[in-house]
Amino acid sequence: MAQGEVIVRFENVSFEYGHNKPIIEDVSFAVRRGAKLTLMGQNGAGKSTIFGLITGALKPEDGDIHIGKGVSIAISKQVIPRSDLDLTVRAFFEKCFTKKMYDIDPKIDEVLEVVNLKGHEKMHERIIKSFSGGQQARLLLASALIQDPDVLLLDEPTNNLDKAGIAHLTDFLKKYEKTCIVISHDADFLNSFTEGVIYLNIYTRKLENYVGDYFAVVKQITAQIEKENMKNAQLAKEIQANKDKANFFAMKGGQMRMVAKRMREKAEEMEEAKVDIRKEDKTIRTFAIPSQLELTGELLHISSFSVLKDHKPVEKKIKLSLKKKFHLLLAGPNGIGKSTLLESIATGNAKGAKIAEGVRVGYYRQDFSTLDFNDTVYQSLARAAQAVDGKLDEERMRATAASFLITSDVIYTKIGSLSEGQKGLVAFAQLVLEKPGLLILDEPTNHINFRHLPVIAKALDQYEGAMILVSHVPEFVKQIRIDEVLDLDK
Repeated sequence: MAQGEVIVRFENVSFEYGHNKPIIEDVSFAVRRGAKLTLMGQNGAGKSTIFGLITGALKPEDGDIHIGKGVSIAISKQVIPRSDLDLTVRAFFEKCFTKKMYDIDPKIDEVLEVVNLKGHEKMHERIIKSFSGGQQARLLLASALIQDPDVLLLDEPTNNLDKAGIAHLTDFLKKYEKTCIVISHDADFLNSFTEGVIYLNIYTRKLENYVGDYFAVVKQITAQIEKENMKNAQLAKEIQANKDKANFFAMKGGQMRMVAKRMREKAEEMEEAKVDIRKEDKTIRTFAIPSQLELTGELLHISSFSVLKDHKPVEKKIKLSLKKKFHLLLAGPNGIGKSTLLESIATGNAKGAKIAEGVRVGYYRQDFSTLDFNDTVYQSLARAAQAVDGKLDEERMRATAASFLITSDVIYTKIGSLSEGQKGLVAFAQLVLEKPGLLILDEPTNHINFRHLPVIAKALDQYEGAMILVSHVPEFVKQIRIDEVLDLDK
């Protein structure tokens, strides 16, 4: 098949979730064989929806989607569906194929090698939920690769991957000869192999095509936004001048009223000419996570912890005391047990860790399972606010929500229907309302728009309580004050 032929084409496609949530309107674009593209856009803009339309899981309201004859498509989603967590590795991979696959084991071994998840002979019998978050991310990736598709769709493939995992994936994609479209918030990763960007503009609901590596495209988009802002500022000035003149002439009465009317009409025309500024330009507002004020002395004492070496738990002794303003970074490769340790501390089930009496724990989980997916955002935030003061300060709660771009049209949405990025912002809003004494964060950059990361880093840097952080993003960690690093591998 010829390199460069069009294999995916959207023709005047529109799609909406219900009547009040249009995602794209009258969109046309094409993807050529062998292209390596990034799909960009704000959290909640509908990037994963575009993937759903390409795979056929979603159907457009209007327009046509043409997929080339015999073109196969595979997608690596952001999270393993809860219904798959009890499957064995073999059953999980078998589910990727519509026909029964004979002799699938060598294929599984091959693909686990590619995602740097080399196992031993019992690997195929292991249950999916026994793997760490980082290892599950690799399995998701492998489930798409095993299908050897013509079009590979990757939704946030670097989430939960450690440095070695990201390097491995980058290397694979550079050599990959088929078509690949990636959604990711990891700028360096994208820049290493992307040759074009499809930009989903949340405001115009159109897809814009850009050619060039990732950083070059971000520059082009930023320049365009600045130009639009300048144009609007100029128009706003002229509109105001016309309104002032219209008021002046209207007061004169007589003939001058006609002049005033014309001035007003001109002002209205200029209002129409203003460009809709992209919401992409919006970043969450600077925020602080208040810490529990009344606490003194030791907030958390860790005397021992367990790590996984060759899939077996090994206990290690340690003397670690966390007081206020103490920031601990927990390091170590995927699968060593970082998330398990954090969870056991947060839930008070860790054998070798004791939280002092009365300390409130704010816990950010990488899979958002601290959020109830059946709650609305309002219920979730109200509960967090009430847990502290026993009563609900509605104004503070709504102001906090707004600073995380949780607007009035989102606040009554169920958590389960939010994008992963929006769930992350709700989780941060919860932490602000909870005023914790001990903050535990497991991969807090996952799914979050790269524009928000410096704002989040600053809030964590300035947090006054005790904090334990796990993050595989060096750029992010660099911006946060860390007092000690506990490497579980050492």
